[in-house]
Amino acid sequence: QVQLVESGGDLVQPGGSLRLSCVVSGVSLDYYGIAWFRQAPGKEREGVSCISPSDGSQAYVDSVKGRFTISRDISKNTVYLQMESLKPEDGGVYYCAAGIGTPRCGYSDDMDYWGKGTTVTVSS
Repeated sequence: QVQLVESGGDLVQPGGSLRLSCVVSGVSLDYYGIAWFRQAPGKEREGVSCISPSDGSQAYVDSVKGRFTISRDISKNTVYLQMESLKPEDGGVYYCAAGIGTPRCGYSDDMDYWGKGTTVTVSS
């Protein structure tokens, strides 16, 4: 059984930092690409970042470049999203998702498994 469990969401002030975690079980990060998506209230879900299985290469949506960092610990089958300089528009439910091979970054349809999400609120 494949499971992705996100954690780390919280209420944080603008300019603050958070680290999200996605613990993956049932599939290996050696073969599955992992992506973070987010959905703000009333908005469509958007891809935020992704990391490929083969070489760990990373990609980011323009709005988070330079502020967010995706990483993985294969020994723990866990993917992280370090978020710095948070803005109110970064708020929403953050989901991690797994796709076999190297799914196109930001494409929900390429992902095979999803977590239930963790909520990030950026507000003073």
